[in-house]
Parts: sequence; C-alpha cells; structure tokens
Amino acid sequence: MTTLGLYSPGSSLLHRLTPGPKLIAMVLAITAVTILVRQPWQLVPAIAVVAVLYAIARIPARVALAQLRPLLWALIFIGAFQVIFTGWARATVVCGTIVLAVALAALVTLTTRVSDMLDTVSRALGPLRRLGVNPERAGLVLAMTLRCIPLLTGIVQQVSEARKARGLGFSLRALAVPAVVSALMTAEAMGDALAARGVDD
Repeated sequence: MTTLGLYSPGSSLLHRLTPGPKLIAMVLAITAVTILVRQPWQLVPAIAVVAVLYAIARIPARVALAQLRPLLWALIFIGAFQVIFTGWARATVVCGTIVLAVALAALVTLTTRVSDMLDTVSRALGPLRRLGVNPERAGLVLAMTLRCIPLLTGIVQQVSEARKARGLGFSLRALAVPAVVSALMTAEAMGDALAARGVDD
C-alpha cells in the first residue's frame, strides 16, 4: 500500500496549523523556488529547509521518501532531456525544483486531514456561490484528486510487483495496459458509488 498523499497523524506544530496558512505558504514557497533558484548550489538551502520542515512534522524518513519515489522515471526522462538540450546545470535545477515542489505539496497533505482541507476550500470559495460555483462540489473534487493520486500510484506499484513476482522483465506496454484497465475499473466503481449517493444530482 502506498503512503503517497495520505494523512500521517501527529501533534507537531505543522499538524496543528490550520490548512489555510499551510496552503498559502506552500504556494508561496513553490513560487519562490521556481523563480529564485537558478544555480544548482541554490537548491542546497532550499532542500535543507524542506528537510527541517519534515523533521518538525516528525514525518518518518521512509514516508518522506515514498512521496518522491513515483517521480523517479519522470525525473530520469526530464533530466536526460535537459542535459541534452540545456546542460547538466539546468537539468539539476529543473529536477531539483520538481522534487521540492512535490515534497512541499506532500508535506501539506501529510499534515492536514482531508476533511479540514475541504472545509477550508469550501469556506474560501463561499463568496463565489453567487456566481454559480458550488463550494461543496469544489471541495469534493479536491478530495477525489488527493485520493486518486496515491490510488493510481498504488495501482501501478501493484501491477509492477505482480510482473516481478511472475519473473517478467520491464515492459512499458505490459505495465501500462493492465494499469490503465485497472484504473478505469476503479474510476467506474467510484463513479457508481458517487451516483448511488446522489452526488451527480
């Protein structure tokens, strides 16, 4: 079972902080890293700050690393592309920025209950109700997004582990086809469950 994006119970300062400030701080931090980091050495203090935040939140190292593991293949592809066309320095900055952004977003979800985040989003979007926006539905979309990310990652991991158990080598097509089929079946089941509860009314 993947721990990606799942709430990690705790009583740290970050756990006690309300979702609003955390979401705002996350957006500002990711924006700052994207704009300010231009050289590989500038990633070092940014990584140190994120590591300190994870330590403050008392997130186990294995859980923290699990947030980044699904990025491996994407980072290899992006890094290789950047090295070929822009050089190793730019490749390091781009891949490092992606890792930091994912780590910061994961830290918010790890230290925030989904119900608390939904309440915050619903309240923030409340004024838009007069424009036809349904805050509760927007909150539900956020909840489904947060749940589906680790769910899809888990599906891919299960398919990969099943292939390894059968002694089969790596094949992108053989991995993608069963993963997509399983994802579609899961999506259909989730849709039926939502419809049964009148969410589509």
